[in-house]
Amino acid sequence: MGDRIAAWLAVALLLAGCGGSHDAASDSCVQHINSLRAQVGLGPLSRWNDAESCADSEAESDSQTGQAHGAFGRCKESAQNECPHWSSTSGPSGVVPGCLDMMWGEGPGGGHYDNMASPGYAMVACGFHVTSGGAVWAVQDFR
Repeated sequence: MGDRIAAWLAVALLLAGCGGSHDAASDSCVQHINSLRAQVGLGPLSRWNDAESCADSEAESDSQTGQAHGAFGRCKESAQNECPHWSSTSGPSGVVPGCLDMMWGEGPGGGHYDNMASPGYAMVACGFHVTSGGAVWAVQDFR
């Protein structure tokens, strides 16, 4: 029993320094946002690793209430975009391009676009939750 606890503790310590539970999707999300920003001559946002677990919890909370942006502010973000209840056979990474492109396509004055294109933010945390039915909820927290 003691060895099992020690093994779980070792895994927990290794994961403590990581971002959220969807590392590849979070990385893809930040890279995609930065590629969109580059289209209009804006510099990249930093990946806000320290807030990714919190962003995951916002996505989970919103999936449970069915209300996009319901947990907004919980991670001390200044702005938030959300992709609520998206379907993807490839999980969170499969949601990233379509959702972000849709929001970017709103253009200036569209809110979501403005959050991604704002020169006032320096970093973004991407969080994800996959429901038991396979729906993906994704949040992007800007600060």
